Amino acid sequence: MGKKVLLVGNGGREHALAWKIAQSPEVEKVFVAPGNAGTQEWNVPIAATDISGLLAFAKKEGIDLTVVGPEAPLTLGIVDAFTQAGLRVFGPTQAAARLEGSKSFAKEIMVEADVPTAKSQVFANPEEAKAYVEELGAPIVLKADGLAAGKGVIVAMDLPTALTAVDELMDGSFGESGKLLLVEEYLEGQEVSLLCLCDGENAVTLVPVQDHKRALDGDQGLNTGGMGTYSPPPFWNSQVEEQALREIIQPTLRAMKEKGMPFQGVLFAGLMLTKEGPKTLEFNVRFGDPETQVIIARLKSDLFKALWACTEGRLGDVQLEWEKETAICIVMAAPGYPAAYKKGIPMALPETLAEGQVIFHAGTSRAEDGQLQSTGGRVLGVTVLGKDLSEARHLGYTLVEKIDFPQAHYRKDIGLKGL
Repeated sequence: MGKKVLLVGNGGREHALAWKIAQSPEVEKVFVAPGNAGTQEWNVPIAATDISGLLAFAKKEGIDLTVVGPEAPLTLGIVDAFTQAGLRVFGPTQAAARLEGSKSFAKEIMVEADVPTAKSQVFANPEEAKAYVEELGAPIVLKADGLAAGKGVIVAMDLPTALTAVDELMDGSFGESGKLLLVEEYLEGQEVSLLCLCDGENAVTLVPVQDHKRALDGDQGLNTGGMGTYSPPPFWNSQVEEQALREIIQPTLRAMKEKGMPFQGVLFAGLMLTKEGPKTLEFNVRFGDPETQVIIARLKSDLFKALWACTEGRLGDVQLEWEKETAICIVMAAPGYPAAYKKGIPMALPETLAEGQVIFHAGTSRAEDGQLQSTGGRVLGVTVLGKDLSEARHLGYTLVEKIDFPQAHYRKDIGLKGL
């Protein structure tokens, strides 16, 4: 009998993971809860944060492996609930998920493990935070302590922006997430996302990715969940990777294990490649979005087998094979994103796609009449492979032009930093 896999989430990341896992010869059936229009054949109408509902479904269906996409269910303790019920689940425990759920906790771990990172201080009082900001001057980085869907970070290039940012992040609009504020030194260099599969002790790196966080071309505008990615970035090499593993990933895994919260799942390090070497900007505890789309496009190996090995502490047996080609993902978002945006925009996608091209759905659904429509801010992830970055860019933007999505907002400069 083949294995049954439940994927939790409804974004572009989950469509990419489901699409890849479904290709494994060992997998008989995939379910996605709640999914989107791209995962329609696999969808189950259970919210990603309805842990008791997901647990009941997994028991009823005899799910062999549950893979958790987003951070919210992880920080709510979905892994603990499934593990207690004797079910196999890929992802960190609630305690280990604090690496993303609390930026101040992540900083404590980095300092304890001697992981290279920006100097920072944590504040509960806005006036004290402002006094510190004035002392340090700009540019400076301000971060809400808790989860904020990628929008709780403000990079202030001047003092007035920095002081306003303290109020914006702590005025209550971020709820619990804004109770504490991290004020950090500004690091300069190229930013790279390094995602690693972890089994509690060992880590296997996935291919490096460069994300584009700002809403507008030229890295202008508001921070978003990510407007596009490409892999591999040209300023990454095996020496940098070995240094990141040795100085950042492995010490973090050791520190987590010593604290009694071994990390199993994806440890995603946001890195800045500074003159002194890679430094850690932040940790996430799950597959990135839209990093996953380009990682999956380049992954030749069976993802299901690698995730299963993580849950058994057998990551030492895993060797991943990768396409040499360059992958790019261009996010098409609703007009207005990341601020207030319109929903329910009808869309039409090309009937056929060339090999090495896939359109991953994020905020999509089908209307009652079957019409594809937008339901979220980030709507599609147009993902293609090319022999190099300039070909991948050309093919990606050519495909974007073929999509009928009125007033879609997308960046025209994804990947330009790598040319």
